[in-house]
Amino acid sequence: MKLKHWMFAVLSFSLLAETILAQAPVTAPQDPQPPVIPAGDTPAPLATKPASKSATKKAAAKKAVAEKKAAPKSVEPVKSTSPLTPGPAVAREKNVNVRGQAAINSEIVTHLKRGDIVTVLDEITLKKSKTDEPGRWAKIALPAGSVVWVNSQFLNADKAVVPKRLNVRSGPGENYSILGRIDRGAVVKTVETKGDWTKIEAPTNSYAFVAAHLLSTDPADLGPALAKANPPAPAVVLPPPTEVAVVTSPAVAIPPAETITPPPTAPVTPPPVVIPPPPLPTETEAVPAPVTPPPPVVDEPPLKRIVTREGIIKGSASIQAPTYFVLRSLDNNKTINYLFSPNTNITVKSMQLQRVIVTGEEILDERWPNTPVINIDSIEVVPQQ
Repeated sequence: MKLKHWMFAVLSFSLLAETILAQAPVTAPQDPQPPVIPAGDTPAPLATKPASKSATKKAAAKKAVAEKKAAPKSVEPVKSTSPLTPGPAVAREKNVNVRGQAAINSEIVTHLKRGDIVTVLDEITLKKSKTDEPGRWAKIALPAGSVVWVNSQFLNADKAVVPKRLNVRSGPGENYSILGRIDRGAVVKTVETKGDWTKIEAPTNSYAFVAAHLLSTDPADLGPALAKANPPAPAVVLPPPTEVAVVTSPAVAIPPAETITPPPTAPVTPPPVVIPPPPLPTETEAVPAPVTPPPPVVDEPPLKRIVTREGIIKGSASIQAPTYFVLRSLDNNKTINYLFSPNTNITVKSMQLQRVIVTGEEILDERWPNTPVINIDSIEVVPQQ
């Protein structure tokens, strides 16, 4: 009987507990609060996995490329600031380009190797140069063995120059740079023929251009190069002298020779020499007059025709014209002269369609006998009013 009451009490208590738990509100579990770090303390850094060697090398390579791109470009090294003086100079790089004009985009005529010696004629400083091109250029004589081109129609069968002056160019065409001129009558040595053009050995007055910082006239650089190019002659070694045995014989007494005095002789007088008189001229024979040699003929250099013209610069209409630019008249827009600038500091192209005053030597190109060419000495832009 007591066991039944006790079991009933336990069952009732269990049912009551389930009812209370079922009616209680359900709350979501909360995240634990982070620990409070006292002021002034720094939390320890989290442990990270060390980077691999390949990733480190790639990062270093990317950094080097970025630094190279960001570095400023320098055209001329610091050691090339000294100006070049006319005379011998030595190439200071392995491969130096020799160009037809004082411009980085000009055609390459030949190459120089480190230690090659050239002759500097002048140094040219550009008024305006781009960021990536040299501002100083050396005008040099073309090295021995260089070749140039001339138009074949101006050479005769003996390979002699027909016109008064013939341009030599860096390539087979009128679009190539002029590297000098040959006077009438000069015989050229041909190398090959290509169409209307003939390749010849460069004359002694041919020239080209090299960036000034690639050459050096410093005695410290030039001296060893000149010594290498002109080695001293080997010393001549003479063989040692050969000893010769001298045999001496005893002295022999020689009696004095007997002196014989010749008998006196009478002086001999030579017979007089009779010179016959010159024959008198007869009536049929005329006495020739003394011949005076003519005075020697002295070739005087032709006087230069210096002119001053005013007009407007425009491009040449014909590709066969002697130059690329012409000077047009202000009155009737007709061509007055062709314009040529031997000085690279004078840029005719930049003065197109402008009114200018040109001064220089006026010459005649035999290909265009009606329109002379002016070799520009000076050019002045006339301001518009």
